[in-house]
Amino acid sequence: MKLILSRSMSNRALLGSVLLLAATTVHAGGQFTLGRTVLLDGGRVATIPIPACRMTDAIKIKAERDVNIKRMVVTFNNGGKRTINFNREISENKETEWRSLGSERCVDSIKVYGSSERSTGGIKVFGRN
Repeated sequence: MKLILSRSMSNRALLGSVLLLAATTVHAGGQFTLGRTVLLDGGRVATIPIPACRMTDAIKIKAERDVNIKRMVVTFNNGGKRTINFNREISENKETEWRSLGSERCVDSIKVYGSSERSTGGIKVFGRN
């Protein structure tokens, strides 16, 4: 009896974990969240580490508050880097257009250079399948 309950709990926990992971990373239109960070008012760099290789062919940013984005440096798993210049203000709950990476690449980390109009401004970075 104890073994049956233990096995049942393990299966439910595994299924719950898989569903939670899928719900938090995949969005409509084949886009998924690569990560999120907070930009400060001093214009410092904000780094988003990607814990597991995420394959994407394009990137876009969504602002959770008013922010000014200068550029983004995307580091790939092979050590290569790609700088994407934005040089624009993004209003709260607005997003940029998709910026191509040239081909599908494995993203390792992202550095965002910019600042917030207020003391802090959160952003989300999306990838596309």
